[in-house]
Amino acid sequence: MIDAFAFADELGPLKTIHIHEPSVGLRAVLVVDNVAKGPSIGGVRMAPDVSTEECIRLARAMTLKNAAAGLPHGGGKAVLYGDPKMPKQDKERLIRALANALRYTEDYIFAPDMGTDEECMSWIQDEIGRVVALPREIGGIPLDEIGATGWGLSHVTDVAREYCDLELNNARVVVQGFGAVGMHTARFLTDMGAVLVGAADSRNAIHNPDGLDVARLCEIKANGGALGEYVDATTLDRDAVIDIECDIWIPAARPDVIHEKNVQRLKTKLVVEGANIPVTPGAESQLAEQGVLCIPDFIANAGGVICAAMEYHGASEGTVLQAIEEKLRRNTRLVLEDAARRNILPREAATELALTRVKKAMSYRRYSLFSTAPGFV
Repeated sequence: MIDAFAFADELGPLKTIHIHEPSVGLRAVLVVDNVAKGPSIGGVRMAPDVSTEECIRLARAMTLKNAAAGLPHGGGKAVLYGDPKMPKQDKERLIRALANALRYTEDYIFAPDMGTDEECMSWIQDEIGRVVALPREIGGIPLDEIGATGWGLSHVTDVAREYCDLELNNARVVVQGFGAVGMHTARFLTDMGAVLVGAADSRNAIHNPDGLDVARLCEIKANGGALGEYVDATTLDRDAVIDIECDIWIPAARPDVIHEKNVQRLKTKLVVEGANIPVTPGAESQLAEQGVLCIPDFIANAGGVICAAMEYHGASEGTVLQAIEEKLRRNTRLVLEDAARRNILPREAATELALTRVKKAMSYRRYSLFSTAPGFV
């Protein structure tokens, strides 16, 4: 088992909880990274190959994301071992069991992530009630349905393209990971005049230099199909999406898809990180050397958690979308102007922005990492 203390620093993680319930086949990990700004919010990620290390890294990304977005919440993440496409009754049993296992871990608020959705959150709501991104029918703001993360990414892209001398109208876009985040990002960007020329899901990549019909792709995915079913495009190996020449490349799937060994294959001007930790630090440095602007994940993809946090505090859907647009456009400009002024990577500028806010919050607390409840005397 990985030693969580190997990742410890002045921010956290506060706690790492391993969950194993053989009677229902439950294996999961929760990492609460930092709660100085308030109880942690972070998604439940479900996949067969999740890991404790991935969970720790994702929880830290949530700490930085929530701080940069100005939310009264710390960062956390849960990973659940399993195939998200398993029979619904089996998936429901696992998620309900996970909720009950963490019933009294009150410094973590459940949210959806890769492999989970609003329906999964409704099961958690039924069990313990400490959850966000609920279906509309039970009073929630369904962030995947409205495309909250993709809405934010489209506005981040619109600001960032100014810093690499790029017009959004007719800009060629490639989306790696055509799921809830990537699909809505493609939809919003094409509505703004961009052209989707390439996309990939877990099975295939497709390419058409003249443009793909986003509405048709969304219909295919909504019916449970694969992008390879789209007829007016060249079907490629899934990983060949890296090689499609474009102006804007958006990773919206798993961590570390771009790394030092494949970053040279990217032919783009702008990378906007829709997934969490999709580009390694070394690859980000190489992109900068190649003149490619890279917007870090916790700045670019914060729309979802902004939506979730605002739902938790009773906001309306219209207010949420306006807040996402305003917060992310402002943060993108702040980070890119600071990076240009000091000749540093955007990630360095973004990290300093977030860390300043977290450390200031920690300075107000008697035991900065330990509890969101009042301290004892």
